[in-house]
Amino acid sequence: MTLQSISRRNFLKQAGLYTAVGAISPSLLAAPKPLYSFACSAITWNGNDKQAIQDISSLGLTGIQIRANSYKEYKDKVDELKALLTQHKLQLAMFSSGNVDIDPAVEKSQLEMHVNHARFVKALGGHAIQLTNSSRPKDRQPTTEQLKRYAQLLNEVGKRAADEGIQAVYHNHMHQLGETPQEVDIILQNTNPKYIKFLLDIAHYWQGGGDPAKAARDYKSILHTLHIKDVKRPNPNHTDDPKSYQFVELGQGNMDLPAFFSTLNDIKFKGWAVIELDSVPDPSKTALQCNKISKEYLQSKVGAQF
Repeated sequence: MTLQSISRRNFLKQAGLYTAVGAISPSLLAAPKPLYSFACSAITWNGNDKQAIQDISSLGLTGIQIRANSYKEYKDKVDELKALLTQHKLQLAMFSSGNVDIDPAVEKSQLEMHVNHARFVKALGGHAIQLTNSSRPKDRQPTTEQLKRYAQLLNEVGKRAADEGIQAVYHNHMHQLGETPQEVDIILQNTNPKYIKFLLDIAHYWQGGGDPAKAARDYKSILHTLHIKDVKRPNPNHTDDPKSYQFVELGQGNMDLPAFFSTLNDIKFKGWAVIELDSVPDPSKTALQCNKISKEYLQSKVGAQF
């Protein structure tokens, strides 16, 4: 059969660019190869890091994000975890280092924790730690002073991490300081870009009322890492609450992911795009099955290469 006689759909099938999920966007077909790389977060495996490493490697991904539970398990046997990552050809794309809270009573202990995590990450061959918080006031908006204090603490953690050769990044998050775009902006305007970069979680940002594509453009100079996830609103289990939400596999929620990836190409993003699903939405599926759904969506709709 000659190329001329092959229909567009059959050509795409033979090229591996058409699946049961649907045809890839023509604009993305014409786009240059992305500069970013895909990783996957181990969070879906709920602490079973060995299984997460094996499964994420089987999906053909080259990077992984692991959580602070791995420090507790492997802090005295770093070589064992590093060998496991090497065996499965995975780079440590990001480490979830935990909270930076504005309570003065925990400031010292948290600084020590993040420094220890930074040393752990460096020993594993990683380059960055992710910072969150649990300091959002209940039933009211945080004040500008609270957001600025948080930014100051982020800067201090970032300096300590930099001394260890590790970059610290701020992760926007629902129900934390930085839930809304306005809060995120105050935080980032008061951080030192030398010490704190931005990890944009596109689903948290969208759920908080923002446009992730606009955020990627606005903060491109400090955009370090992405959490690529989808969200369904309202949560199918709580349809009586229009503000409820559930994180789901890519393509199963309300996010306009193709538009976001077009923006990444426009701004020439070069970091890690970490596929993340906080937990398995359907108990009948495994973490591997859920992340395979996300991978296949990216291949079919975004033209992702793994």
